[in-house]
Amino acid sequence: MEHGQRIRVRGQVQGVGFRPFVWQLAQRFGLRGHVLNDPEGVLILAVGEALPAFQKALRAEAPPLARIDQIEAEAVQIEPGDGFEIVASQGAGAETRVTPDAATCPDCLSDIRDPSNRRYGYAFANCTHCGPRFTILRALPYDRAQTTMAPFDMCDACRDEYENPADRRFHAQPVACADCGPRVWLEPDGGDPIAGAAARLAQGEVLAIKGLGGFHLACDATNAQAVDTLRKRKHRPAKPFALMARLGTIRQYAQVSPEEEALLQDAAAPIVLLDKGGAALPETVAPGQASLGWMLPYTPVHHLLLDALDRPLVMTSGNLSGEPQVIGNEEARQKLSGFADAYLMHDRDIARRLDDSVERITPHGPMILRRARGRVPGTLPLPEGFEDAPQVVAYGGQMKSAICLIKNGQALLGHHLGELDEALTYDAFLQADADYADLFDHSPRMVACDLHPDFRASQHARSKGLPVIEVQHHHAHLAACLAENGWPLDGGPVAGIILDGIGLGDDGTVWGGEILLGDYRGYTRQAWLKPAPMIGGDRASAEPWRNALVRLDQAGLSDRADALFGDKPLQIARQAAAKGVNAPLSSSAGRLFDAVAALCGLCPDRQSFEGEAAMRLEALGQGTQHAGYDFTVDGSCIDPAPMIRAMCADLDAGAKVAQVSAAFHTGLARAFAAPAKALIESGAARAVALSGGCFQNARLLAEVVDQLPDVPVLLHTHTPANDGGLALGQAVIAAALAR
Repeated sequence: MEHGQRIRVRGQVQGVGFRPFVWQLAQRFGLRGHVLNDPEGVLILAVGEALPAFQKALRAEAPPLARIDQIEAEAVQIEPGDGFEIVASQGAGAETRVTPDAATCPDCLSDIRDPSNRRYGYAFANCTHCGPRFTILRALPYDRAQTTMAPFDMCDACRDEYENPADRRFHAQPVACADCGPRVWLEPDGGDPIAGAAARLAQGEVLAIKGLGGFHLACDATNAQAVDTLRKRKHRPAKPFALMARLGTIRQYAQVSPEEEALLQDAAAPIVLLDKGGAALPETVAPGQASLGWMLPYTPVHHLLLDALDRPLVMTSGNLSGEPQVIGNEEARQKLSGFADAYLMHDRDIARRLDDSVERITPHGPMILRRARGRVPGTLPLPEGFEDAPQVVAYGGQMKSAICLIKNGQALLGHHLGELDEALTYDAFLQADADYADLFDHSPRMVACDLHPDFRASQHARSKGLPVIEVQHHHAHLAACLAENGWPLDGGPVAGIILDGIGLGDDGTVWGGEILLGDYRGYTRQAWLKPAPMIGGDRASAEPWRNALVRLDQAGLSDRADALFGDKPLQIARQAAAKGVNAPLSSSAGRLFDAVAALCGLCPDRQSFEGEAAMRLEALGQGTQHAGYDFTVDGSCIDPAPMIRAMCADLDAGAKVAQVSAAFHTGLARAFAAPAKALIESGAARAVALSGGCFQNARLLAEVVDQLPDVPVLLHTHTPANDGGLALGQAVIAAALAR
């Protein structure tokens, strides 16, 4: 036995080449001992005079995909042997992070483009710095036998790389080549799959392409007829399509800042919203939008395809309307046959479906709109005061569903699932609940959910047989923003400007435009947008004219409503509003956006997707400045009636919609920023937090921040401001109340 150290490394340290990295460091520093994976992360037992320098190098030189949370060292007696070894993983359970999928690294990209390399043209090249992780993982610890690569026995050449600690593919679990690994093919043609797929796309056809987390439907984005064909087949008239291209090609069609370029090239390879610029793509790619969603190729298949066809491709989720993304080959043949002319398939199974992440860069930093592939299952450290938080699971809301788990001082916010009113999406939600619990060995003491009793996520929470914490929707938004920003449990109250679509308030009405004063443990409602009836209930969210009608009536402009919407059942609508029949009162900022858009002539009859009217309104106002319309404040009620009257007067005078949009954004920002700032100045609040789906609007976000100079402002940068972040807020509220 010799004096040595037991070194525990916690964080994102499995599946990132950490053990070979440790082995190489040990050789450099002359250490003896071994390293292994176990449920808590990476464990090192070593002896040697250079242990202090070795520990410093662990953090300073860690592999690119590693994220070290903590390094713990203690003196122990060990039998180190003659050298330093990597030994087999030990233990069951899961206390460590799982690494998200990572885009193809430069070295692997060089391999598949080098005719002298044995992986030339191979569609599944990867190493410890890149490739599939979460989408192929079935169980922990992360070893090949626990992934969907298990059926593929390594050939001698791959085995030599896998077992050579000096090779970058050492213990890369998905390592493979054309002789032993997965293969790609084209249906129905056969032949060279990449060349055949490129030829079909060039001819204007639609292809179903199997990727990391599911199938995409792809077509040539420069071919207006091909894009229109895809829209008609998918019954998707206006929702923007995502695009994939090389960086040089993206620059031909979009303005790309250095920050946006860095985000595009991030290992997560998200879709990044970029302002249009340069050459124009067909308007049908993203009707009425000022920006396009671009991503770089992130698998060898994508790189090879774009090498063969150097033009931008539409890459939209392969699914039936409202259903989850297709992930299985036979499922694709059955469900996508009405969309696709051919299929680019492969035979590596997808363990779990993951949509592409969607992000943007704002003047105030990054923004995540959809947290999925490449970001999940990355964890967030809980703020100070939550060190002893119990294990909690939170189930989010009905829209943009996501699940959050708390364990060991970390919050794991799961991937975007979708809208739970769709049966198959709810099935995916139930699968994700079981999946995360199993993968992370999670045993919650309590569950958290939305206050709304009819949300399927809330009903599921109450079925678990555990204590349930019901969390008001907008309080959850506030808490999510606080948690992401590391606001301490006892950090004091914050003024939360929460602007979104709808959420059940604690008074039984529908909220959506609030200023809350509170923290994790509670809140008071300080100010709110003047409520208006949502005529027809949920139909008001789909038909903007209904919201315009009630706001015009409130502003004393009923004659204008009669003239604009005379073809609508106005008498019935007004009677329903007056009697409160299927017309709940709502302070929703989202519905105010719909009303303003409808008055500007933007899809007044019906939105073809959630947020279409607001997105078009934001796009039209881009680059235009205005002093802003006034709202009035009556006590705690923020009344938009003066804004509605001024806006209508401007439209009558011939003002452009761009000016009206700019004036509305500025006025709305000022109306909510002023009361929040007053809470800071009075000493009631210590900071302002901005949350809710309306803050996906980069113009609104910037306007509100500009109205709060010299005030601490907390923003979402790593979790969605929309309902995709609700579960995080619910989880930390439950943890706070449990203490």
